[in-house]
Amino acid sequence: MSPHQNLETKYEQCPVIKTLEEIGSRWRMTVIHVLREGDLRFNELKRASGANSQTLSRVLDDLQELGYVEREVEDGSPIAVYYSLTRKGEELLPAFDDIYEWGEKWMSEDAGAES
Repeated sequence: MSPHQNLETKYEQCPVIKTLEEIGSRWRMTVIHVLREGDLRFNELKRASGANSQTLSRVLDDLQELGYVEREVEDGSPIAVYYSLTRKGEELLPAFDDIYEWGEKWMSEDAGAES
């Protein structure tokens, strides 16, 4: 029996793969990363993330549905809508810190010189 025969079942329920399937899109990860700044309005998120309005709206809806982001509407004139991370979203931030450190090391121009 080949040692690779069980790989399919081994990775079928892998938490890393399941997490990446849920939040692994560029825009989902970008929005979660930007929201580490705290409560932000739609246009602040749009400017910081570089996403267009349609993409950002879709991503925010998805992240709300998945439980990573919450939306708060403040009454007034004009109505203010703020987005923030839920506890579930906040608990991802240490992983983003690790990715940041890895990127600092390996995504720089001279990263190829390190081995």
